[in-house]
Amino acid sequence: MDRISAFEKDFLKNIKVGWFLAKRDIRRANIWTTTLIMAVMTLTFLNLVVVSGILIGLIQGSEDAQKKYSIGDVVITSFLNRSYILNTQEVVNIVKTIPNYKNHTVRYAGSARFESDYRSTVKPGELRNGAGGSFMGIDPIQEEKFSGVSKFIVRGSYLTPSDQDSVLIGKNLLYEFTPIDAPGFQTLKNISVGSRIKVTVDNKSKEYIVKGILSSKVDDFDTSVVALESEVRKMIGREDFNASKIAIQVLPGTEPSLIKQYLLDNGVGEYARVQTAEDAFPKFLKDIKATFGILGSAISGIGLVVASITIFIVIFVNAITRRRYIGILKGIGINRKAILYSYIYQAVIYALSGIIVGMVLIFFFIKPYFTANPINFPFSDGILVATLPGTLYRAGILLVTTMIAGFIPARIVIKQNTLSAILGR
Repeated sequence: MDRISAFEKDFLKNIKVGWFLAKRDIRRANIWTTTLIMAVMTLTFLNLVVVSGILIGLIQGSEDAQKKYSIGDVVITSFLNRSYILNTQEVVNIVKTIPNYKNHTVRYAGSARFESDYRSTVKPGELRNGAGGSFMGIDPIQEEKFSGVSKFIVRGSYLTPSDQDSVLIGKNLLYEFTPIDAPGFQTLKNISVGSRIKVTVDNKSKEYIVKGILSSKVDDFDTSVVALESEVRKMIGREDFNASKIAIQVLPGTEPSLIKQYLLDNGVGEYARVQTAEDAFPKFLKDIKATFGILGSAISGIGLVVASITIFIVIFVNAITRRRYIGILKGIGINRKAILYSYIYQAVIYALSGIIVGMVLIFFFIKPYFTANPINFPFSDGILVATLPGTLYRAGILLVTTMIAGFIPARIVIKQNTLSAILGR
């Protein structure tokens, strides 16, 4: 017990002496050198968090848009072997009884071919300018409450309940926005607001006037021609009101999995598939998100190595230039462990300073900025994904790495013979 007690006293003494020496060294250090080191640590920490955060945010932005404008918190779709939701009207009545219900939209859809030059004469063997896509029917008032789709109209205007002969067309179907013209993938040319297009579903065809062009970065809208639900039901033969999709929004704080279970308990599972937004996201999006996370960590790891080398050099040069001072400290009885701890303390102080400044910048400036001004990628509005647990985890990695980078050079110099160090040999 006495041996353990003596060891503890010796350890605590070395810790206190090391802290005293570390504070003394930092106070006497050149202010510009100290500032530069802290700036390096701050930038390294930002690199650890921001690079992977933006790469993941690229996909997260797409998922958020899909959830907000397309599938909601919970989505009901047809079984894989069917093209519509059975007993849709009964399902809608159940949806309206959901606890914490906020909103819903019912959509009808079918595959169609769209042509823009159907009135022109073509030579034998030539194809008319056309494109394949989804012909989607909506209730314009209900859809506007759910997704606010009118804000995605980049040209023209939104549909009204009386627009039986008008449609909205997604940008991905237009050559102007998606200039791809390859076998198996065609887009419509020379289309503007007021143009006429012919929609063909199976053997049914009808002319419509383009009232607006949609650009939403959500596939449901950007790859579709959108019309009134009554028009789409006529074209696809859905006079029974059985829809293709019902997207549901609930009040904030409501757990989507509980809503899914509520719907299943009330028999909706007999008529259609019920999924939360997380369930409905395509697997390839989840795979890309995971891959971008790994890629971001690899890039951030390079910055971490650079920061470690920087700390190693700073501590090593500092210790080398102060060999005589270290030798004198050892000569007057200061334990070498206390001296070693002092350099580790210095490394930790530099790292903590960079981490604190970095966290303030991330959570009070950078993240709010990207939330208000997302990066305009072609297929999503990229945001910065930075959670407190994930950020603290990266802070811990930087702190441990910095401690090791400070320990190694200090130990190399401190192990030198005391007399040789005092004499500068």
